[in-house]
Amino acid sequence: MKKIILLTTIIYSVSTIIAQTATGNYWNNKQGCIVLTYDDATDSHLDYVLPILDSLNLKATFYIPGHSSSLYQRMDEWKELAKEGHELGNHTIYHPCHGKSLKRDWVKPDHDLDDYSVGQFLDEVRIQNTMLKALDGKTTRTFAYTCGDLNVAGESIVPYMKDYFIAARDVQPGLNYQGKIDWYKLKILSVRGQDIRVLKEEVDRAIKEKAMLVFLFHGVEKGAPLSTSYVIHKELVAYIKSKENEIWVAPMVEVAEFVKVKE
Repeated sequence: MKKIILLTTIIYSVSTIIAQTATGNYWNNKQGCIVLTYDDATDSHLDYVLPILDSLNLKATFYIPGHSSSLYQRMDEWKELAKEGHELGNHTIYHPCHGKSLKRDWVKPDHDLDDYSVGQFLDEVRIQNTMLKALDGKTTRTFAYTCGDLNVAGESIVPYMKDYFIAARDVQPGLNYQGKIDWYKLKILSVRGQDIRVLKEEVDRAIKEKAMLVFLFHGVEKGAPLSTSYVIHKELVAYIKSKENEIWVAPMVEVAEFVKVKE
């Protein structure tokens, strides 16, 4: 009799999990998920992005490098941003990237990953975590690989990220599907000049395929490196807001905390 009860309990539990996933509980009772991420802590994030997000009551993740001039000059505003529910993600101190080996002339010699050791890179990660904790008081956060570079001194840094973060964002394109998410190589859609119709179609696709879509923005203004048009950004986030009955929008850390327990 006890075996029958135990078997019934197991079957019920499995059925419940399957049913919850099918109805969208995987994404906090929504069909899909959107994560808005912004890299490099620029003034445009405070001046153009934050007012729009706040007006729509949308929360995002901002990946912060410690050497950001905006962070230094407007630290109180970045602190306030965190208090309002946005995530301050780790983006190292100096934003090192592979320079010489990939012919990236814009990489400063002092911050060329070609010349880093794994230990040196991890020191930047740890120190940046300490600085961000001083800003927001939090110990759980996510990471974004600088330039999408995953190797230092010929060794993958991906396994090390599990010691410091609940998730890490890559720059490889794609959706992140239920039950198949690589939490330390999260796929993205980089917004760099696409037509607004294409971006809206990707939102609809995430809903249809019950997936998580991670948007990557850099500056949101005219003339900034890798910038996104203010108009395009505003229209896109407004469209995302219009789909809030179908799609969950939250910072990366919040999504990871909620979903990882279900996998």
